[in-house]
Amino acid sequence: MIEPYYQHAGTTIYHGDCRDILPHLEPVDLVLTDPPYSSGGMTRSDRNLKTSDKYVMTGTDLIRPEFSGDNRDQRSFLLWCELWMRDCLKLAKKGAVLASFIDWRQLPTLTDAVQVAGWVYRGITVWDKTEAARPQKGWFRAQAEFLVLASAGPLEVDRDGISSPGVFRYGITQSEKEHITGKPVKLCFDIIRTTPKFQTILDPFMGSGTTLVAAKQLGREAIGIEIEEAYCAIAVRRLQQEILPLTEVLA
Repeated sequence: MIEPYYQHAGTTIYHGDCRDILPHLEPVDLVLTDPPYSSGGMTRSDRNLKTSDKYVMTGTDLIRPEFSGDNRDQRSFLLWCELWMRDCLKLAKKGAVLASFIDWRQLPTLTDAVQVAGWVYRGITVWDKTEAARPQKGWFRAQAEFLVLASAGPLEVDRDGISSPGVFRYGITQSEKEHITGKPVKLCFDIIRTTPKFQTILDPFMGSGTTLVAAKQLGREAIGIEIEEAYCAIAVRRLQQEILPLTEVLA
């Protein structure tokens, strides 16, 4: 029996390695997560830098906690993803969906990993980070990240759901970004609200709890796992804050 770090009103957080915790959980409808990409460097020394050195622009004043697990090379990243994705598949209800964020450098590796793990690969959607994304003089702006989609067996399309876009366009709001690689709440909100079938959401790499906050806004149950205790505490604080009404979230 594993003890939650936090549990309240349909939301549960576990502190620890997801591979130790996943075997103890109940079935879920959606795995929505943002694992460490291990893509912030071309050499071994680059990959072993602190995450703040790899992903935070020089001159940024706001300091956020470091996170671990971001120093794998491409082959070990594929193997590691296959392991935790297979663990998630064991929890997935029939037709459940896996949606995992990734960047261009590890996109081919992640699409291989979902298939090796036994999920049915269903393509990708794009997160357009807007023109506020980091510019590159003389080259193309690094403006897009991706969401790899897969299902546990046949995908049963929900005709009562909404027609979600193939491209989500959301800039990063620094005031709500409490993780070095944090995603916008509205982005996760729009993914979850695609279908009412996504009633129980799992995020095995919870970070600062953005997936859980979005799930709470929608009245869905959510489970988060995070290996860094500092981020568990941040997630709890965010969840304990007043949740905006849906009309304001959708504005």
